[in-house]
Amino acid sequence: MKIDTILTPAELPALSRRDLSGAACVVFDILRATSTFVTALQNGAKEITPVSEISEALTLRQQQPDALLAGERDGMKIRAAQSGGPDFDLGNSPREFRAEKVRGKTIISTTTNGTRALRACAGAKLVLAASFLNLAVTARYLNQSPPEEILLVCAGTGEDVAWEDVLAAGALAGLLGGDFSDATEIAALTFLAAKADLPAVLAGTQNARRLLAIPELRADVAFCAQRDVFKIVAVMQGGSLRVH
Repeated sequence: MKIDTILTPAELPALSRRDLSGAACVVFDILRATSTFVTALQNGAKEITPVSEISEALTLRQQQPDALLAGERDGMKIRAAQSGGPDFDLGNSPREFRAEKVRGKTIISTTTNGTRALRACAGAKLVLAASFLNLAVTARYLNQSPPEEILLVCAGTGEDVAWEDVLAAGALAGLLGGDFSDATEIAALTFLAAKADLPAVLAGTQNARRLLAIPELRADVAFCAQRDVFKIVAVMQGGSLRVH
């Protein structure tokens, strides 16, 4: 089983020219989109539809008036001044997506990088959203029926690498084994160097420092650093993430 890794979102446009018909893509946006999506599904959300733009989210909401709008720009919940319509119901903090809010609901989400990364993998045989919160169960799922190729996709920040995404990709690679590309070796070695004190390392990343400086979002960093507290696999089916 070949395991390759996209370390930066600058590589995402090339996926449309790549044959992914036999590949499984695993998308990481640890701080915070994929951690949030996994949490929402764990708490009973029916499905999460990732879209790239605010305008797409608003159009889908018109078609599904009972759906919840979620997402962020610059880390903060999207407000009416940005949307040209309503305030969004939810931001991108996993702690917002409580069972009493999301159970049974369709969630339409647009984030700066995470939803874009998921959409870029549309040509893959299988697309998963992963986080430290559900890493072990995601690995078991992939190991049960190994695909020809696994592509670990780090959503990043803007067009740049996000250290926390690389750490998670490296952690998953270590649980999978196989034929690593150089980029996967980089991710695996990065995780091995950090695993002894992972929460502290995560807290030192650029995205974590930004969140820690915002009082209402500070607790997201420790939340997203938890390992294997959820037992669900988040699978993209028909353009939406659902529990497998």
